Amino acid sequence: MTIPEPTDVHAAWLPPEAFRAIGSRRTLVQAEGPLAGTVRAEVEQARARYGGAAEGPYDLVLSLDAAEGADGYAIARRDGVTTVTGGDPAGLLYGFFHVVRLGEAAFGADREPEHHRPAMRRRMLDHWDNIDVHPVMGQVERGYAGGSIFWSDGAPRPDLTRVGAYGRLLAASGVNAVAINNVNVHATEARLLTDRLGEVAAIAAELRPYGIRVHLSVNFASPIALGGLSTADPLDEGVRAWWARTTEQVYAAIPDFGGYVVKADSEGQPGPFAYGRTHADGANMLAEALAPFGGVVHWRAFVYNHRQDWRDRSTDRARAAYDHFAPLDGTFLDNAILQVKHGPMDFQPREPVSPVILAMRGTRLAVELQVTQEYTGQQRHVCYLAPMWSEILAFENVAEAGDLVAVSNVGDDRYWTGHPLAQANLYAFGRLAWDPGLDPAAVLDEWIDLTFAWPGESLRRTLHAMMDGSWRTYERYTAPLGVGFMVRPGHHYGPDVDGYEYTPWGTYHFADRDGVGVDRTRATGTGFTGQYPQPWSDVYESLERCPDELLLFFHHVPYGHVLHSGSTVIQHIYDTHFAGAEEAAETRLHWEKLADTDAVDPDLYARVKERLDEQVRCAEEWRDQINAYFFRKSGVPDARGRHIP
Repeated sequence: MTIPEPTDVHAAWLPPEAFRAIGSRRTLVQAEGPLAGTVRAEVEQARARYGGAAEGPYDLVLSLDAAEGADGYAIARRDGVTTVTGGDPAGLLYGFFHVVRLGEAAFGADREPEHHRPAMRRRMLDHWDNIDVHPVMGQVERGYAGGSIFWSDGAPRPDLTRVGAYGRLLAASGVNAVAINNVNVHATEARLLTDRLGEVAAIAAELRPYGIRVHLSVNFASPIALGGLSTADPLDEGVRAWWARTTEQVYAAIPDFGGYVVKADSEGQPGPFAYGRTHADGANMLAEALAPFGGVVHWRAFVYNHRQDWRDRSTDRARAAYDHFAPLDGTFLDNAILQVKHGPMDFQPREPVSPVILAMRGTRLAVELQVTQEYTGQQRHVCYLAPMWSEILAFENVAEAGDLVAVSNVGDDRYWTGHPLAQANLYAFGRLAWDPGLDPAAVLDEWIDLTFAWPGESLRRTLHAMMDGSWRTYERYTAPLGVGFMVRPGHHYGPDVDGYEYTPWGTYHFADRDGVGVDRTRATGTGFTGQYPQPWSDVYESLERCPDELLLFFHHVPYGHVLHSGSTVIQHIYDTHFAGAEEAAETRLHWEKLADTDAVDPDLYARVKERLDEQVRCAEEWRDQINAYFFRKSGVPDARGRHIP
C-alpha cells in the first residue's frame, strides 16, 4: 500500500522525522494480513527515507501473539532487540505507533515486557459533517476548521487521500471508529444509508488500512423518508423488516461497517415518542437489525425540552436525560449503547458529571466529549482540554464505560484543526480513550515532541507553559463557578450574559440584584441533586460542601456568599476575569518570544499568532462584559479598585 501523506497538509503528530529511529534501523514484520501490511508499508517508507537495512540481524521485530488480547500489544527490549507483540493485527499497528512515540528511547536500555490494552472497546469520533452546505451551520456543524474532509457542496470529495492520512493520524493516537456525518441527519445525508451507500464504502476503504471502522448517523424516520412506509413505529413489523433489509445491504457493501448513531426526539429530530414508544424500543429495533453482523447502535441520550418557559423554575434541562433514560436501565440490548454527554447540559467549560453515567449500571454506555471547542473558544483560543477530560474520567465509574466518543474537530484546513495547537486535543482524546489514567501533562509533552520533531528544551517549555493550564485560563475569563453558557446565541462565540436568559433553551443563570445561580437542590430547587448517588447527592445539595467550581450550577447564592477560597462570589468573579485576561496576554507573550527564532515554521507561527491576538481581544471582551454586568447587578465595587467599564 501507499502511505497517505498529502503534501499540502500539515503532518500533525506524524512528521517524517518521527520515524527516523525506526527508519534508520533494521526491522522485521512477522505477520500477514491487511493491517500487518500497513505496518510493513510504514516500515518500508521509513527505511527508504532514513537508510535502514532490510536484512538482519534485526533491531526491531514485530509479531503476533493472541495472548495479548484484541487491540493489545506488549513491548520489550533485550539483547539489543526491541520486540512488539500484537494480540491481533490491530494491536500490532498500535504497538508500532508506540515505538514511533518512543523514538530513540525504544532502542536504548533493556526493558521488561510492558503490556498495553485499551480501556475502551470503541474509541470513536463523531463528525458533524453535512453533505450539502447547511444555510446556518455550513458544511460542518459546530466545525471551526473549514469544510468537510469527506464532502464538498453536495458531493463526495473526488480525492480522498486526505481521509487516509486522517485515519493514519487517528490510529497513531488509538482511535478505531469514526461516524462520518452529522447526528442531525438532513435529507441528503439520510440517503447515505441507501442510494449513496457507495460513498460511505469509498470512505471506509480509505480508513480500513488503519483499523478505523466507519459508522453512520441515521434518521430514525428513514422508513418513511427512504422506504415509502407510512410509519417509523419501532414495534411495527414492516418497519423492523425494512431496517433489517437495509442493514443487510449496508454490510454487503461494507463488511466491517461499525453501526449506526441516532439522535432521536431531540431538538426536532424524529423518534419513538411520536408512536408512544420508549427509547429502548427504538434503540433495540436497530440493535436487532445490526446484531447478525456484529454492529452496534449508539443511541444518544441528549433528549430534553428545548421549548421551555423561562419563567418556570421547576423545569430543569439538566434533569432531562436521567428522567428519560434511568427508568429504562437494563432494558437495552447488549449491542445498543447509550451515548451520554459527559455533563448534564452541553459541553460547558465546567459541569458536573452526568448522573446518567453513574446510574445506568445495567446498560452499555458511551461517554461523549467534544473535541471541537464549541463552548471553549472554537479553536480560536488555546484551550487544552485533556485536564478536564481526565477529571471526568477519574470520577466514580465513568472510565468503566465501554466506549469513549467525541465530536471531531478536524476540517479541510491545512492544519486540520484551524488552530495548530488545537491538534493536541484530538491527539489527547485518542490517548485518554486508550488509557484514561494517563497524565494530561505528559500527553501534552508527548504531542509536542512528536509534532515538533523532538523540539529543543526552550520550545518544549514555551508550548507547555502556553497550553498546560489553558483550560483553567479559559474558565477564568468566561462563565463563573460552573454556571455555564453566557455566550452569544446561535454561534456561541463571545460573551452575552443574558443571551439565552429569556429563551426556551433552558440554559439560565437567574442573576438578579441579590444573587446568581440555579437552585437544583432537593430542598428548595429542581431536585436535580437527587439524581446522584451518595455521597454526591448530599455533597451537591449542601451549600457548605459543594465544590466552589460547581457552586452556581447547583445553588442560587447572594453575591456576598463566601467561597471555600475565602473570597466572596462577586469578588471571585472580578478577580478571575481580570486574571484570565492577563493569562491570555501572557500566553501570547510566550509565543512572541519565538518570532525571531527558527524553532517554528513561519506559516505555523503566523497562524498561531493570529489566533492568539483574537484570544486576547476576546478574553478582554469577556472580562469587561461579565464584570460590568455583575457590578451593575450587584452594586458591589471591586475591592481592589480596578476599572470596570
